[in-house]
Amino acid sequence: MRVPLPFRLSPLFLLCACIVEAPGGATENERRQATVSQVPAVSIKSGANLGGKVEVVGASVQPGRVKPGEQARITVFFKVLAPIDEDYIVFVHVEDPAGRMERMNLDHKPASGLYATTQWKPGETVKDEFSLFLPPGLTSPQVNLWMGLWEPRGDKRMTLTNPEAVRNDGQSRILLAQIPVGS
Repeated sequence: MRVPLPFRLSPLFLLCACIVEAPGGATENERRQATVSQVPAVSIKSGANLGGKVEVVGASVQPGRVKPGEQARITVFFKVLAPIDEDYIVFVHVEDPAGRMERMNLDHKPASGLYATTQWKPGETVKDEFSLFLPPGLTSPQVNLWMGLWEPRGDKRMTLTNPEAVRNDGQSRILLAQIPVGS
């Protein structure tokens, strides 16, 4: 039986064809920018294993002590252990140890948005950089930097599989660093 033309080219069919054929992903240049062949010396070692898929190798904080009203640059290195099926966001919570300051959320796409977690390849190390700005007048002697990977559509964190090996809060938040505040 011959199907009339309007039904053969329905909008739904065209939409599905576009989705299936849509190109995507990081270019080779973006992948090179987002990965490192060797992890440089880091001031913070972690070893946190997230879901058996990613190891948080370590991080560096520059400068190592941050004054209120100034910013620090944080670089985190993720070793990819297995393919990742979801696009995760790097969640970062900055809190003072006493719980007096309002939590700062520095959530962001990994590698400055260049390289989604579904594209990460086992064996490579992804470099993620972001800035932390401390508000003027902050009186805490230090801030805690909590982090992990979060999938926003399902509102779920990648599970910390070795909680006995790293400082954490029992909710798959890793205490990556305690950053001194002051001059």
